[in-house]
Amino acid sequence: MNTHEPVLHPVPIAELKPTQITVGMHEVAQKRERWRKLSQEKGDAFLGHHMIPSVLGPKGRHYIVDNHHLARAMWDEGVKEVLVTVEADVSALSKLSFWRYLDNRALCHPYNDQGHRVAFEDIPSSIVKLVDDPYRSLAGNLRHVGGYAKDMTPFSEFLWADFLRGRIKRKAIEQDFAAALKRALNMAKSEEAGYLPGWCGAAPIA
Repeated sequence: MNTHEPVLHPVPIAELKPTQITVGMHEVAQKRERWRKLSQEKGDAFLGHHMIPSVLGPKGRHYIVDNHHLARAMWDEGVKEVLVTVEADVSALSKLSFWRYLDNRALCHPYNDQGHRVAFEDIPSSIVKLVDDPYRSLAGNLRHVGGYAKDMTPFSEFLWADFLRGRIKRKAIEQDFAAALKRALNMAKSEEAGYLPGWCGAAPIA
């Protein structure tokens, strides 16, 4: 049953369930920094305009289907509760049927920080247990600097992360993020990346 109605009371971040394994902690840190600048004067308004979408799963728990980076950033900043928008209530499903429901609708991403698909059971049980994937941070920042356009393809940033995974060493990202981002931008404009969502490289000559 689709509801598309916001929960009128805040939901504790500690109770939110992830639907993916990784986030980019560099991107989480950027969101934390932005929050610090807004929190004193505009914090409530910011959270009011950034409700986190969820699907109600087994036992009525909120499984968030977007904004994992925001949820983790708020938790790390000491925010205890956020507003949640319920996209669907499928709490009557069994646990396996629930995960299959999410998977068939591209609402979960059971891939680890090596880009390998794993079992649903490997998805963390809480926001605090999300695993860092530097390539996800690189892909997220790549879009912000014009490497590719925002696209509605599910998990498009993860597709770009996997493209970069085989081309830039993880240590290079961790040691000099800015330099890695510059390299990634050059790669994003190549025809090699042309199959990816939001690609905006040079159009081929007819």
